[in-house]
Amino acid sequence: MARAYASAVIPVEVEKVWTFARDFDNLPAWHPAIVSSHIEDGSVADAVGCVRSLTMTDGGVVRERLLRLDDPARCYTYCFVESPFAVRRYESTIRFTPITETGHTFAEWWADFDADAAVEPELLTTFGQDVFATGLKALRSTLDTLAA
Repeated sequence: MARAYASAVIPVEVEKVWTFARDFDNLPAWHPAIVSSHIEDGSVADAVGCVRSLTMTDGGVVRERLLRLDDPARCYTYCFVESPFAVRRYESTIRFTPITETGHTFAEWWADFDADAAVEPELLTTFGQDVFATGLKALRSTLDTLAA
C-alpha cells in the first residue's frame, strides 16, 4: 500500500479554513484542476455516503463517496467510486489543525491506495504533488483573496 501526502500552512484561523473547505461539493471554488462538481441523487454535500462527481480540466471524471465528515477533528475522508487512475482501494483524507502559536492552520491531505508497482511512483507524484500540494496552495491563495 502506498501513501501520497502533502501539507501546508495556511495563514488563516482554522475555523475559517474549515468552514470554507468542509463543503464536499466546493472543490471547484478552490482547486485549479477541478472544473465542476455536483452531488449525485439529490443528496446534500455533508451527508456521509453522498457521491460527488468531479469534472477535471482535462475532461476526466472522478466520482468520490464521502466516508466520514468529522467537524470536531476538522477533516473528511472519501474514496473513489470511479476514476481514470489505475488504483485499487483508494481512500483519502483532508484535515485542518490549528497552529496555536500563530493562529494559522496546518493543512494535511493524503491518500492510501494500492497500485501496480510499475505505476505507483507516477501515482504518488500525481496525487501528492499535482492534486494535494497544488490544491492546498490554491486553497491558501483563495482564502487570502477572500480575506483581502
